[in-house]
Amino acid sequence: MFESLTDRLHSAFRKLTGTSQLTERNINEAMDEVRTALLTADVNYDVTDAFIKDVSQECLGTDVLKSVTPGQQAIKVVYDKLIALMGSEAVELNFASVAPGDPLIIMLCGLNGNGKTTTAAKLANFLQKKYKKRTLLAACDLTRPAAIDQLEVLGQSLALPVYTDRTSKDVVAVAKAAVETARTKNCQVVLLDTAGRLQIDEPLVQELVRVKAAVNPHEILLVADGALGQEAVSVASHFDKALDVSGIILTKLDGDARGGAALSMRQTTGKPIKFITTGEQPMDLETFHPDRMASRILGMGDILTLVERAQNEFEEAEAKKIEEKVRNASFDFDDFLKQLGRIKKMGGIMSLLKFLPGMNELPPEVMDEKNFRHTEGIIRSMTPAERRLPETINASRRARIAKGSGSTPQEVTEQIKTFMNMREFMAKMSQGGSAAMLGNIFGGGGLAGMANMLQNSAMGAGIGKAAGYAQNGISQQDAAAKAREKAKKEAKRKQEKAARKKNRHH
Repeated sequence: MFESLTDRLHSAFRKLTGTSQLTERNINEAMDEVRTALLTADVNYDVTDAFIKDVSQECLGTDVLKSVTPGQQAIKVVYDKLIALMGSEAVELNFASVAPGDPLIIMLCGLNGNGKTTTAAKLANFLQKKYKKRTLLAACDLTRPAAIDQLEVLGQSLALPVYTDRTSKDVVAVAKAAVETARTKNCQVVLLDTAGRLQIDEPLVQELVRVKAAVNPHEILLVADGALGQEAVSVASHFDKALDVSGIILTKLDGDARGGAALSMRQTTGKPIKFITTGEQPMDLETFHPDRMASRILGMGDILTLVERAQNEFEEAEAKKIEEKVRNASFDFDDFLKQLGRIKKMGGIMSLLKFLPGMNELPPEVMDEKNFRHTEGIIRSMTPAERRLPETINASRRARIAKGSGSTPQEVTEQIKTFMNMREFMAKMSQGGSAAMLGNIFGGGGLAGMANMLQNSAMGAGIGKAAGYAQNGISQQDAAAKAREKAKKEAKRKQEKAARKKNRHH
């Protein structure tokens, strides 16, 4: 979502990091570019104006101007201000206000088409998995055709109970009955999926006001499309004025939204963004962390969120087993295929790579999903014995594998060699526990070779090392710089190699 904003901000920061001294002139020039970047990303004009003013004043302060690295200090100011703009810290659901024996009542509201029903299912799934709270979904959208059917299908797919009443046209009665059903079924949470409209209208608002008065929800969450742009401010303000919402869920942040809503809604309403959705899968909902989002916007990655996603998919016993195989260099292609299946459940390798520092700076060939599908095809053309003992694959076996996978024997040889090198590298890394070596895995290497290394080690058995990488306090910004430098060196090396080859032909 923030790719365009990230690129524009990098362009502005290059002018600062390349200077030995900050002046009012170069600060203003950089801030003009930052202003353009924010406005292009659909950030509200007033929010942008206040943000630029705050950043400019602090960048011209004594502490920044007299620092050893004024350019980097200026970027740190932008980072801190972005965090403050989005709310400083993550805000949890208000379980403390629930009386003993009662369920936490959450009412979702928002415009039609913003993904309210699917978000209700994602949130219920999140609550059951993270908080172990049995959650009842309540179909309170009696207006949209098939809304009840959709919620029932989603609930069934996630093994979640769903309350419906197809005969009633009274939303208030349905909501009250749903809350009572949650009590009798010992559900700790009840989620009210209310009706939306194509535009804000008074009948909708009054219907929601009546539901609020009847069930007195502990949380009223506004579900807002991340692509709303400038309109996000007026929509959020309207719902907040009528219902006094307790928080916001931003949806569709995996799409082509320019990100303005995430930077505008918290500032204009004063209400926190509590969750974001980043895909179509049930697990694609996460707690909103302003500091992590600021890190993503500035291209510094988000290691902690990546680790949390991995922890949700990798069981402790399995992780220990894989760690042992990595340590003694017995990690094989079968292990890789299992990890690849886990990665697909986590949203795919490409979506995960975006959480790593410096990935936005790498050549597009590295981020090509075809590289990974091609690798998988080669591995699946091997026999079980060959996957367990890749060192036994001789020339005739390579020819057969190549034929079965639609590749060449040379490509098969390259994949096997890369895997063997990666396995040896991971074994050394696990013994040394070096975070710097992990940074090298994340940061660079050849196109196919680095892609495979990332796919196997960083996303598979090496995922646990990412936690150590973050916890050891190593600067993500430094890691991003190293990644960019390594990628540039690799690109230069390939260009020189191509030039030498061309000269030989001549």
